[in-house]
Amino acid sequence: MRSAMYNPRARMLRSIADVDAVAPAERAASPDAAAPRPPLKWAGGKRWQIPHLERYWRPHAHRRLVEPFCGGLAVALGLKPAAALLNDVNPHLINFYQRLKRGLVLSERMVNAKSPYYSAREEFNRLLAEGRGDTKRGAELFYYLNRTGYNGLCRFNRRGEFNVPFGRYKTINYFTTKDFRPYVEIFRHWRFTNTDFDDVPLDPDDFVYADPPYDVEFTHYSTGGFSWDDQVRTARWLAKHPGPVVLSNQATPKIRTLYDSLGYTLHVLHAPRRISCTGDRTPAAEVLATRNLPA
Repeated sequence: MRSAMYNPRARMLRSIADVDAVAPAERAASPDAAAPRPPLKWAGGKRWQIPHLERYWRPHAHRRLVEPFCGGLAVALGLKPAAALLNDVNPHLINFYQRLKRGLVLSERMVNAKSPYYSAREEFNRLLAEGRGDTKRGAELFYYLNRTGYNGLCRFNRRGEFNVPFGRYKTINYFTTKDFRPYVEIFRHWRFTNTDFDDVPLDPDDFVYADPPYDVEFTHYSTGGFSWDDQVRTARWLAKHPGPVVLSNQATPKIRTLYDSLGYTLHVLHAPRRISCTGDRTPAAEVLATRNLPA
C-alpha cells in the first residue's frame, strides 16, 4: 500500500507553498492563548482552522478525536480532546511524539549554527542506515533538525538520507526538557500510531478530522507518494464512517466535485498563505467537508 504522506525516498513531502515555520498568524488564530503550541515546525499547519472547527467539535468533545494525518498536532492541541488516536505515516514524527509522551530528556544544548546542524544531520543519517531511527537519540536529533533546518522541511534523498539544508533563522527558541514536561500530561490519554491512513482502527462514534496532503499542481511526490487515487480512497473511506467527519483540503474543482459526489457538506474557507513559490500571499481557498454534522 502506498504511503499517505511520508516516503523515505520522497524528494519532498509537501511543496514550499505549504511550509510554515510556526507562523504568527496561526498563533493568533487560537481561541485559547493558554493552549500549548505545537513542538515542531510542520508543513501546512492548521492552527488557523481551530475557530472554525470548534463549533463542530464542542458538542462532541466527549468523543475520541482521530486524526489519520496528524502532522504537527496543531488541531489536536487546539481542540484538546480527552482521548485521541493520532496517526501519521512518518515514523520519525511518531517516534518523537511517543518519546515526548514518555518524558523526553534532552542530552545536550541545541544551538542555531551550521556546523552543529550538519554534524547532527550526519549522525541522524547514520542512525537511519543502522535501523536505529526510532531510538531516543533519533527523536532528539529529529527535533533539532526540524527546528533548525530550512523552513521545517522533512525531506529525504534517493538513498533515504535526510537532506534538508541549514535554515535561515536569526534566533530559534528551542524547547528545553522542562518545556517538554507539559506534553507528558497532555498526551497521557492520546495514542500515537504509524500506519497508512486506512489502517487506522476507527470506532463507530469517533470524531474524525482528516487533513491529507493537498491536491495541488505544485506539490511533488515520488512514486509511492499521495496520488489522486489516494485522495479518492480517503474520501470514500471516511464517507463510510458513521460518526462525525471533517475533511480538510485545498478547494480545487476536482476535490470539491469528489467530496460533493460522496454526500459531504462543503464549507469554503480562506486560508492564510504564508510562503509561496510565486510570492503570492493572497488567501488560498480551502474546503472543510463534513459528514454527520449540522450544516
